[in-house]
Amino acid sequence: LISFTAESKSPETEHPKAAFGWAARDNTSVLSPFHFSRRNTGEDDVAFKVLFCGICHSDLHSIKNEWGMSRYPMVPGHEIVSIVTEVGNKVTKFKVGDKVGVGCLVGACHSCDNCNKSLENYCPKMIFTYGGLYYDGTMTYGGYSDSMVANEHYVVRIPDNRPLDASAPLLCARITVYIPLKYYGLSEPGMHVGVVRLGGLKHVAVKFAKAFGAKVTVISTSPAKKKEATKHLGADSFLVS
Repeated sequence: LISFTAESKSPETEHPKAAFGWAARDNTSVLSPFHFSRRNTGEDDVAFKVLFCGICHSDLHSIKNEWGMSRYPMVPGHEIVSIVTEVGNKVTKFKVGDKVGVGCLVGACHSCDNCNKSLENYCPKMIFTYGGLYYDGTMTYGGYSDSMVANEHYVVRIPDNRPLDASAPLLCARITVYIPLKYYGLSEPGMHVGVVRLGGLKHVAVKFAKAFGAKVTVISTSPAKKKEATKHLGADSFLVS
């Protein structure tokens, strides 16, 4: 049950642009059609048509409120691949027709130490792509929808030669393993990288480490995964733990 005070507006009327998505109304994990609205494109904003959106396990946790901080109605989705339909007059990185993506965040304070180091994901005031409160106090809705608007700072370009459907996981799952490999110096050729378990993010970790030129060992409790690790993903060795 959703109630609105006299001062508040419904999701359908709080912004000027009509939008459609799939939303969870409570923690039963059921998604149903949801009509809501998006804000007008601001001077630093990029508006886009959503083409693909990955399903991250974080979406499932959030829908079910397993982390205890969910807001409803919730339109999940933060592995979003889109095509630009409109840009604000101060946008410099994108133009109409560009292929772009949006990940887990759409806002931060931009003034703390973390933001100044391009670590907005550690900002105490970071704004999640869905289930968060934007600067104007309205709910953020994610990529299980037909359109979105985001500040260009949180939008990334998708290369023209990338398949768009396969690009969606780059916005969360793959960056999750790419960053630590780079941060901890494991992206240098000749390193020996061990990947514990296989599945989900670990598949991507093997592929990135191999692309960086590392020798990769997959460590697993399941001997049945050896073929997947070595033949399909290219791991150099396989260790049954």
